[in-house]
Amino acid sequence: MTTLSIPVAPFVGDDTLPAAVDVVIVGGGIIGVTTALELAERGVSVALCEKGVIAGEQSSRNWGWTRQMGRDERELPLCMHSVEMWSQMNARIGRETGWRRTGISYLSYNRRDLKGWLTWEEIGRRHDLDARMLSQAEIAQKLPGNNGGILGVLHTASDGRAEPWIAVPAMAEAAREKGAHILTNCAVRTIETAAGRINAVVTERGEIRCQSVVIAGGIWSRLLLGNMGLDFPQLKVIGPVACVDGVQGLTDMPVGAGDFAYRKRLDGGFTVAVRNKSLAPLTPDHFRLLTDFFPTFLTTWRELSLRFNGTFFQEMMTKRKWRADEQTPFEVCRTMDPPAVPGFTRKALRNLARAFPGFADARVRHEWSGVMDATPDAIPVISPVHTVPGLHVASGFSGHGFGIGPGAGQLMADLITGDRTRVDAKVFDISRLRPRYGATKAQGLRPKSAAA
Repeated sequence: MTTLSIPVAPFVGDDTLPAAVDVVIVGGGIIGVTTALELAERGVSVALCEKGVIAGEQSSRNWGWTRQMGRDERELPLCMHSVEMWSQMNARIGRETGWRRTGISYLSYNRRDLKGWLTWEEIGRRHDLDARMLSQAEIAQKLPGNNGGILGVLHTASDGRAEPWIAVPAMAEAAREKGAHILTNCAVRTIETAAGRINAVVTERGEIRCQSVVIAGGIWSRLLLGNMGLDFPQLKVIGPVACVDGVQGLTDMPVGAGDFAYRKRLDGGFTVAVRNKSLAPLTPDHFRLLTDFFPTFLTTWRELSLRFNGTFFQEMMTKRKWRADEQTPFEVCRTMDPPAVPGFTRKALRNLARAFPGFADARVRHEWSGVMDATPDAIPVISPVHTVPGLHVASGFSGHGFGIGPGAGQLMADLITGDRTRVDAKVFDISRLRPRYGATKAQGLRPKSAAA
């Protein structure tokens, strides 16, 4: 088995493929796993199919923040609900996820950032979130060892952090205890319909009959949906991250600023990154989706490091159409494991040491990169595909998936079963990005058991 660049808690998938379930979930990241957990807890039969290992991609490679502040206001209610769910997760599943309520702070070193966080403080106030600007005395107390120059700090005491590489496999174990089938190294090849409605998936290990499918494949969702003739607007963005030791004098609270971010880990190290800077290797999809993404690029280009390299030609050669009896791209690449970017780590540490001398002697323990699935407006799609009854998508989380994972899984389960949603589901409907896949009539019936 291939060794990944990021250690993930081991999870052994089921040996036996079920013949039939109510719902098949494609993807074993946090969104697929939390959806499986929710459905299993409600007595809905579910099979989760992961082409590689549970949480092998972005769900184990993110910063581990469970953050509410700074979110798009449309997304904020789901973020707030998710943090509350995180606070109960260890007790709910009877396992350690690493979640702790530590608070999170954003630091302003210039007037532009300060104005932005003052504006966002008002957004939080509209939603009764405990985000507020700290006094100078509070800054000294909550940010010991800072090197000065801070103009302002937006702090949210109810925010927290968890350990991605242990949290998602722990949730998967809990979902299996509740009755979910969890299948690893089991790529879904095709999604089958009868009379226009979902009726089965074909995996590399055989067929599973079902009434509903959830595409929670992260960066792979566009490719799988494309094989069905559906155009899902999503691009890939790479985020380099590192773990360092030897940091002195800082608290457990995650902290971000314009050009750095850090989080204390349960193992005593610190996860660090360059904030507001990601890699964006150009691909053919950048040209196919230029109209969708160009407005966003005009406002966020400073945050992206565009690169033209071998990725373009690799993706140009990737198979985009296949049959159920053919090998798929998901079997060719079991886990997207991009190389580390040491230059980003060095930059992060320089920026951190300038602001917090406690990072001056930090030693790099481990470096890695993750690939995020981004939509044009950086808001995920959590929605039925209304033109294909039984088909659902939960993808495009744009780097927010870990923090809002519990709420997203619950929302997806609500949409499948027809239960009342805790937040406004229209915000995440696919019709905002692809009106042609929008609803033509009311849907959302509770599924009968396909396994009965």
